[in-house]
Amino acid sequence: MIYLSIVVMAYLLGSVSFAVVVSAALRLADPRTYGSKNPGATNVLRSGNKLAAALTLLGDAAKGIGAVWLARKIGHYYGAGELAVALAACAVFIGHLYPIFFGFKGGKGVATAAGVLFAIHPLLGLATAITWLTVALCFRYSSLAALIAACLAPLYQIVVAGMGPVSLAVIVISILLIYRHRSNIRKLLAREESRLGEKQQ
Repeated sequence: MIYLSIVVMAYLLGSVSFAVVVSAALRLADPRTYGSKNPGATNVLRSGNKLAAALTLLGDAAKGIGAVWLARKIGHYYGAGELAVALAACAVFIGHLYPIFFGFKGGKGVATAAGVLFAIHPLLGLATAITWLTVALCFRYSSLAALIAACLAPLYQIVVAGMGPVSLAVIVISILLIYRHRSNIRKLLAREESRLGEKQQ
């Protein structure tokens, strides 16, 4: 029962789309109606409002951190251990991708995944963030940075902690993140992907 409760709470937390909430609060256009139509920080940035993009990024990352932190606390109290953390990590991420509050149409999960990784282990989050930032600065493609970071995150986790429930969760999250970027992969191959900071109407 404790595992089910953790999964439900984490999923519902993940289902809060900060791109939509922040845009509505700041009276901006719904991010699902312009650009890539993806409710995420990168697409919100295309509106030209950097504050909205920053708040979206922080909000989406915070829910990943919060879900793992709560699972760790609750799991410790009930003796649920690392399995609780692994389930919460997957559930909050899936909630972001397929939010019940927004017709199961969510973002691609980069910020939420980052929050989850930092909460699992700071070194894991830092290594993955540095990977993303390095690729993004060199090539200015957010999607390419996310894809490379997603490929390397499981390796970082295994180096830090070895194999276990949490490492399996990181692998699942990475696979889902890559799957959600399949349209970006096609655009990258066709050289049609937009770069960071470019506005789209």
